[in-house]
Amino acid sequence: MIRKLGTLLSVAAIAYLLYIFTFYIQGEMGIVLIFFLIIAPLFSLAAAFAARNRAIVTIDSDAYVKKGSELEVTVTVEKKGKFPFAIIEIQPDASEVFEPCKKRYRLSMLFADRKEFRYNVRAAVGGNGEISAGNIYSCGFLGFLRFRIKTGIPEPVSVGVIPEIPDIEASSQLFRKLADIVMTTDNDEDNDTSMMFSANSAPGYEHREYVQGAPLKRVNWKLSSKKDKLMVRLDEAVASVQPLIALDLFRSKDAVPSETVRIEEKIICSVFGLVKALVKQGIACNFAYNGGGDGVVIESVEHPDYTDALLLKVLAVKVVPGLRLDMTKLGADVCACVVATTYPGGDFAEITSGLSRNAEFSVIAPDVTDTYKGGADLWYLDEDNNYKLV
Repeated sequence: MIRKLGTLLSVAAIAYLLYIFTFYIQGEMGIVLIFFLIIAPLFSLAAAFAARNRAIVTIDSDAYVKKGSELEVTVTVEKKGKFPFAIIEIQPDASEVFEPCKKRYRLSMLFADRKEFRYNVRAAVGGNGEISAGNIYSCGFLGFLRFRIKTGIPEPVSVGVIPEIPDIEASSQLFRKLADIVMTTDNDEDNDTSMMFSANSAPGYEHREYVQGAPLKRVNWKLSSKKDKLMVRLDEAVASVQPLIALDLFRSKDAVPSETVRIEEKIICSVFGLVKALVKQGIACNFAYNGGGDGVVIESVEHPDYTDALLLKVLAVKVVPGLRLDMTKLGADVCACVVATTYPGGDFAEITSGLSRNAEFSVIAPDVTDTYKGGADLWYLDEDNNYKLV
C-alpha cells in the first residue's frame, strides 16, 4: 500500500513540474517533454506486461548445509522470444530453518537472454527447509509499474540443515537401560539355541556366508571353523535382539513453524545421539522414520558411519503438518522400542499402546512435559546431553 502511494505521489509530482515548465517557463520544450513522458510510459507498460508470461526462473543450491553455515543459492532468469524485457525483480524467500531473506534483486533483461545472480542465506535451525524464488515481478523501465509473474516460477528447493549431533556417554541412564535389555535378550537367545546343535555342532539357525558390514557378534565360530569361512546367522534371527528406535516429527496444523522447527531439531538431535551411542558400542538397532512418499521406512543401523547417512535421509523429508508416524508399521517383535516424538500428547498414548504391550517401551520428548498420558517411561535430553526421566 505504501509503495503504491509513493508511486502515485511521484507521478503527481512529475505532472505538476511539467505543467509549470510548459505553461510558465518554456512551452515548446514542455510539449516535447509531455510527448516523451506519454510515449515512454506506454512502451514501458507494454514491455512489462509482455514479460509476465515470457520469463523462466530457476533456482539451485546444495541439498545440505551445516547449521550455522551459509548456503549459496543461484537464481537464473531466462526470457523466451526477442521482445525486450524491462526489469525483473526477485525477492527470494526461505523457510523457518533459515534466517529471513530481505534483499531484493533487479535484473535488466533489455538485451540479454539469460542472467543469473547468487546470494547467501544462513542456516539457523537443524531440520528440513526450503529455498524459493519468492515474489517475482516484471517491472517497467521507469519503475512505476510492475506485474506479478505467474508462469515459469520454480518449485521450492528442499535443503537439509545438518545439526550438531550430541555425544551421549555410555553412562547415560537410557543408554544403559537399552544396553542391558539387548544383552539380556541376546544371552537368552543363545542359551535357548545352545541345545539345538546339529551333528555339525551348529546352532539351530539358518546361516549365510559373512559379508562386509554384518555384525561380528552374530558369527558362528564353530561352524565357521568347520567350513573354513566365516558364517553368520541370518538377519531374521538378529531382529528380536535389536532395539527399535522411531522418530515421530509431528507438527500440528495450527502450529507456528518458527517455533516448531526448534522442537523438531531437538528431537532429531536427541534420537540420533542415542542411535550413535548404541552403534558405537556395538549395539545394532532398527531405525524407523517417515520417508515421505515411501511411507514408514525402517532401516538397520549396524555401523557408526551409517548414522550420518541416515541423518541426511531424514533431513531430506519435508515435515507434513498433521501427519504422525504410522505406529502400526513398526512391528512388535523387538526387545525394546523407543519413540522420539515432538508431541507426546493428544492420541499419542493410544496409538502406541500396542508397542507398550509387546516390548520394553520408552518415549523421548522435547522437554519436561505432562501431556503424555501413557504408562511408558518418558525421557528428555538435558543441556548436559544426559537423558533424564520426567
